[in-house]
Amino acid sequence: MHTIGEIRAFCSGEWLANWQEKDEIYELAIDSRAIEHPGQALFITLKTTLRDGHEFVADAYAKGVRNFLVSERIDTSAYTAANIVLVKDTVLAMQQIATAHRKQFEIPVIGITGSNGKTVVKEWLGELLHDSYNVVRSPKSYNSQLGVPLSVWQMEPEHELAVFEAGISQPGEMERLEKIILPTIGIFTTIGEAHSEGFMDMRQKINEKLILFRHAQQLIYCQDHAKLNECILQYLHHFRDAGAPKPELFTWSRKQDATLRVTSEHSEKGKTTITAIYKGKERSITIPFSDDASIENAIHCWCTMLLLGLPGKTIRSRMELLQPVSMRLELRQGINDCTVINDTYNSDLTSLQLALNYLGQQRQHTQHTVIMSDIMQPGRGDIDLYDEVATYVSRRNIQRFIGIGPALYKNKESFRKHKKLRSIFFKSTDHFLKNFHLLSFEKEAILLKGARVFAFEKIGLLLEQKVHQTVLSIDLSALKENLDAFRALMNPGVKTMAMVKAFAYGSGSVEIANLLQYAGVDYLAVAYTDEGVALRKAGIKLPIMVMSPDLSSFDRMIAWKLEPEIYNFRSLEEFLGVASTMQVTDYPVHIKLDTGMHRLGFNAGDMEVLASRLARLTQLRVASIFSHLAASDDPREDAFTGTQAETFEKMSATLTSALAYAPLRHLCNSAAIARHKDLQYDMVRIGLGLYGVDGSNELRGKLRLISTLRTSVAQVRDVPRGDNIGYGHHTIAQRDMRIATICIGYADGYPRSMGKGKAHVLIHGQEAKTVGSICMDMCMVDVTDIADVREGDDAVVFGPELPVTQLAEWAGTISYEIMTSISQRVKRVYMNG
Repeated sequence: MHTIGEIRAFCSGEWLANWQEKDEIYELAIDSRAIEHPGQALFITLKTTLRDGHEFVADAYAKGVRNFLVSERIDTSAYTAANIVLVKDTVLAMQQIATAHRKQFEIPVIGITGSNGKTVVKEWLGELLHDSYNVVRSPKSYNSQLGVPLSVWQMEPEHELAVFEAGISQPGEMERLEKIILPTIGIFTTIGEAHSEGFMDMRQKINEKLILFRHAQQLIYCQDHAKLNECILQYLHHFRDAGAPKPELFTWSRKQDATLRVTSEHSEKGKTTITAIYKGKERSITIPFSDDASIENAIHCWCTMLLLGLPGKTIRSRMELLQPVSMRLELRQGINDCTVINDTYNSDLTSLQLALNYLGQQRQHTQHTVIMSDIMQPGRGDIDLYDEVATYVSRRNIQRFIGIGPALYKNKESFRKHKKLRSIFFKSTDHFLKNFHLLSFEKEAILLKGARVFAFEKIGLLLEQKVHQTVLSIDLSALKENLDAFRALMNPGVKTMAMVKAFAYGSGSVEIANLLQYAGVDYLAVAYTDEGVALRKAGIKLPIMVMSPDLSSFDRMIAWKLEPEIYNFRSLEEFLGVASTMQVTDYPVHIKLDTGMHRLGFNAGDMEVLASRLARLTQLRVASIFSHLAASDDPREDAFTGTQAETFEKMSATLTSALAYAPLRHLCNSAAIARHKDLQYDMVRIGLGLYGVDGSNELRGKLRLISTLRTSVAQVRDVPRGDNIGYGHHTIAQRDMRIATICIGYADGYPRSMGKGKAHVLIHGQEAKTVGSICMDMCMVDVTDIADVREGDDAVVFGPELPVTQLAEWAGTISYEIMTSISQRVKRVYMNG
């Protein structure tokens, strides 16, 4: 790696403090909570609209970090043993550091861009080339202005080939990424509408992405994409006109002559055989997929392997073993009240660090266990490698390590020298499975981290709780994106209260609260005391407001440090009685005002008496004053919203003027944050918008639905014309039909009103309308016109392709009701990436 002195030179920085300029930097860190090697880390203080990294310098220094990259002149007197480098822009400086690091290597570097498929192609190439090269690649989807430099920084002398992806959202960004990656081989996957908002048209978007290949020696792409092909050919003319060497094209096509001319594709039983002509000879591969996207991604990988000169037999055998890419960590409910984090796609040091960081966020369990296979990291000696792994694990709050594989078994002493870490080792996955009954797993978080060849899915089947075949998948990274979308609309200094009531709108309170706590929200809100107690038991430390407190539960609220909503004089007196009995003072409460919704809250006529009373009380402290807007999402009701706001201003002003301190005030819900920015006050409450539903219609394209409800096909049958389908003998087949029975019914939260063709699910991406009545546990759908539907196939009930808002419209209700009605028996799976 490089010394801090060299790094200062790379980014033309100024010394604010120069302690030991020969300190070697091993790690670039942008999050003070996730630093692996404090003594060899460079902490980079990023400034965004949401966070200022300079605020965490002291925290990083306390953890042992001694090297810092800053963009502000900070007081260095508290950091006497530190190297601090000042630059104008820390993001640009980090990119300059990565650019200088990249220039140290002469190995082949594959750069991938496109609208779709970048991450899949990158992950598949890592898998396909693993046995031929020591490969370094971007972790997960690290393809941004921050992700690319962090990816390139991973390059080390033992690596023989690198694979990095690059994504952009506006002109000018690829210019920087090209200098960092400097690919020798380029892959342009596909071009589509994703992330097109920042470009004038498709042509500009393609040309911007092509900048990545400015110095590439070869470029792989499909010339059947007409606009892409046209832009690339024009791009090559620029090289000719400038007298510069242009990249050699490696094209593939189904329609015309190309380097790889695809002549046939045959899919059967989930597998596809692709035949093509390459250098005048017929070649073929078989992949375990039949969908169009996977076929196209596989052909890009095939072209790359041919370009690198791998033998045809090697290519065929490896292609047959391709697996679906799990780009996110999956959080699943386990046996005996455990939580299982499934990350069994690959096993290398970088992905291990990411997985261990995520394990550390599972505060609902005090016990943490890691089950890990041998690491597939060529070029490292086993002793050195597993010493480093053992150090990673021992630094965290992990009580038990279970190692599986011959290398781990051989190097068990690397772990056993860490006395606080209980370690157990097995020679193989089968060896572990045979001894599974001797191990106990109860009320703990378990990380499954294994390479594909160790078949850890068998372990997952034993550890995961056996539940319903219908699954609600929750994308936690989408939730974080939605939170950031709202934060970008908030005025400076405004705090955030996140609503996690009603089982977090059906998504799972504990898991959602864990992410929100890590993301730095200021408050959580629940409906009832029991919901708040469950979060406290799960290790949630944030302040929690209870919005509909049972007056008989104030004692439990105080015991669990939950903050009640006080909405009338009766609730105030009840709370004061309990507070006096429990001898508490200055206990935080939240005063609810009725400004026109007429549900709960003090009336305007109560203000003088309430203000006088609150000013004299010692048992409580008013943490916040708030009200609910009844129609903030409706432009037609803006006048009424304005009246509510005026009423709130007057009522709250009466209270605040009587108090010797300033409580927080909050009025905005999700829709109001976007539509009524002048009403944000001191804090806003984000509810359904967090989960991807845009009630304001002001955030189109900026919110992502976080949930996908899937079920499976239990049976497929042919029904002759004239036969009955379902209960009541009132649905008669009007033609010969093919019917699929799927494993969801009204007991799972699928409304009974959606039967008889009023709604549809998606099977193989096509609409399958409901037939007959919705049953308690199942329903029937029409798959007559959908080819090759089989038992066990997925059926999407709602998700990005079939929004929950559409189901609400079919059912004559609102999205809230659909989401909160999903039964607890439906399995929740959490993905984080």
